Amino acid sequence: MKAPKKIAIVLLEFEARWLALSREERGGWAARIAAILVRHPGVGVRWFDADALGRGYTDMVLCEFDDLMAYHFLWEELRDTELFSTPYLRIKDVQLGIERGYEAYEAAQR
Repeated sequence: MKAPKKIAIVLLEFEARWLALSREERGGWAARIAAILVRHPGVGVRWFDADALGRGYTDMVLCEFDDLMAYHFLWEELRDTELFSTPYLRIKDVQLGIERGYEAYEAAQR
C-alpha cells in the first residue's frame, strides 16, 4: 500500500500593518513566498483567501506532503522572514490529517 498523504490546513491572520502596505509591496512578498515554496518541492501548497468567510482568520493554506519534516522545514523558512517577525501575519491554528489513515492502519495490522 502506498503511504497516505498528509495534509495541514494552516489558518492565518494578516495584521492591519499588512494591509497598510501598498499592493506593490504585498506583490513583492508574494514573489518572495513563491521563491521559498520552490525550495520545498516536497510540499504542495494552495492558498485560500477567507477574509469574508472565516472567523478568527483571514487566509488558509492547504499543505499536502508525504514527509512531515519537509512540511516543518518549509514553515521554519517562512517563519524566518519578516512576515512573522514584523509581524504581518500570525498562525492562528493548524489542522492535521492523514488521507485514509484507517486503511493504512488496517493494512499494517495484517
